[in-house]
Amino acid sequence: MDARGRSDTDGTVEGDKQTKEPTRLNGSQQQQQQHPAIKRHAPGGAFVFVANFSSQTTVTVLVAMVRSLSQWTKTLSFPARISPNRNSKDCNVNVLPITPPPPSVVASATPSRNNKSISCTTSSSSTMSSSSSPSSSSSSSPTPPPNVPITEISQIIYPDPESEKAIMGSLVFCIHHKQGCKWSDELRKLKAHLNTCKHDAIQCPNKCGSQIPRVMMTDHLAFTCILRRAICEFCNVEFTGLGLEEHAGTCTAEPIYCESKCGTRVLRGRMSIHRAKDCAKRLRRCPHCSREFSADTMAAHGATCPRSPVPCPQRCDVGPFARADLEAHLRDECKALTVPCTFKEAGCRFKGPRHLLEAHLEANTSAHLSLMVALSGRQGQQINMLKSAMAKLSINYTGTLLWKISDWSVKMQEARTKDGLELVSPPFYTSQYGYKLQASMFLNGNGPGEGTHVSVYIKVLPGEYDALLKWPFSHSVTFTLFEQGTLGSGGCGGGQGGVAESFVPDPTWENFQRPSTEPDALGFGFPRFVSHELLARRPFVRDDTVFLRVKVDPSKIVAV
Repeated sequence: MDARGRSDTDGTVEGDKQTKEPTRLNGSQQQQQQHPAIKRHAPGGAFVFVANFSSQTTVTVLVAMVRSLSQWTKTLSFPARISPNRNSKDCNVNVLPITPPPPSVVASATPSRNNKSISCTTSSSSTMSSSSSPSSSSSSSPTPPPNVPITEISQIIYPDPESEKAIMGSLVFCIHHKQGCKWSDELRKLKAHLNTCKHDAIQCPNKCGSQIPRVMMTDHLAFTCILRRAICEFCNVEFTGLGLEEHAGTCTAEPIYCESKCGTRVLRGRMSIHRAKDCAKRLRRCPHCSREFSADTMAAHGATCPRSPVPCPQRCDVGPFARADLEAHLRDECKALTVPCTFKEAGCRFKGPRHLLEAHLEANTSAHLSLMVALSGRQGQQINMLKSAMAKLSINYTGTLLWKISDWSVKMQEARTKDGLELVSPPFYTSQYGYKLQASMFLNGNGPGEGTHVSVYIKVLPGEYDALLKWPFSHSVTFTLFEQGTLGSGGCGGGQGGVAESFVPDPTWENFQRPSTEPDALGFGFPRFVSHELLARRPFVRDDTVFLRVKVDPSKIVAV
């Protein structure tokens, strides 16, 4: 029939003047309708259905089906194609991921003999669809029925079966594809897939209130559900999951490491007893010195405690003593201690109890005196040997002697008052196994330079290797008196200036023959080496010190 045409049963035309005014149906009136008879009209892209209801059951089923379908499509993800069986060019349905604008419903009630008919028009736009169409038999149109807004998405009806088939056949992804589900199929199969999708969240069977994906449900029931039943592995008492977490840090049967860090694992319930009696790190007070130590170091402390009582090792009648006082007791008081004679270093071999030592000393006074005299002689020999060794260590073996003469003014004054006062340098060698030489100086002069000049000489001393050397001594010798604080070309190390004199010994000179052991052997040198006037005018003396260098030419030294 037409949207406003005649009825198929009684020929009555809706919208006739004799018909009643269209009324707005409320919820109770809609529930009283009879079985629906749906017919399709699509003028202008809209569709109209007329339903005759005879029972409430059919309406409930229809509404539930539409509501369920709308819930499925809320979070769908559609691929590019609408349907695997239809081309997008052949389909007029545009599937968008947004909720369509709410349509409006116009409902009218027409009385009939045994039933009521409801006319509902739905449009894709926000405007109301007219419930009447042009009629050739009526000259005037009735008042349009009032709008009834659709308040639920379940009231939206598919335009036609073809559109419904296209939508339900569209390829979609699972709503959990971002979580890793790879399912993709027709929309009509989505609900069945969600009933088995491992990424879909379901209610925890323990009714803890958590929504858990199926893939994580096993772990949730085993480890994280607060209402799961779990048994403490230490005390074997059953708890809920939440109760087990609270119990975990307080279980008295759980073995834990000692808080004092002794390394022992003890049941939590026995920790206080362990720390008081058994812990190796518990503090204990030494009964002798009142100091505190850990139990594992107390034994070591007892072996060294200065106030710990110990018996006399000589088993005398006195004691015990504090360990700190034992040494004094053995040194001064213990009568049972075996002691040596006080002249042990001199050679006395007596050793006996302390109470016999005094009698031994009185009886052997003369013997002890003889031992001390002999000891004194041995010590004198040792002193001389040490002096000789030290002298050897101080001897120069480079062939160059730098002689430092301190207290120059005192020695000069002494030389002027004493005739023939000679200063002698430390001996030195021309090489490790060479000639042994010694320089001497007369501050007030000698011979032609007496009273006006400083005289310097060198003499050959008896050496350890004279038998291997070539005689007479024939190497060049140079004396240099340094100016202090001035730069020159001939100084020590190429730095200081001064006065220098040198000579080459004549092989016929007796002074350079192989020396004898006589201490007054003659030397050779310069009686007028430097005048007192020049010595005062130039900076040869500084800080009351004079430096004289004696150098033997190393290029002419031949040991063998």
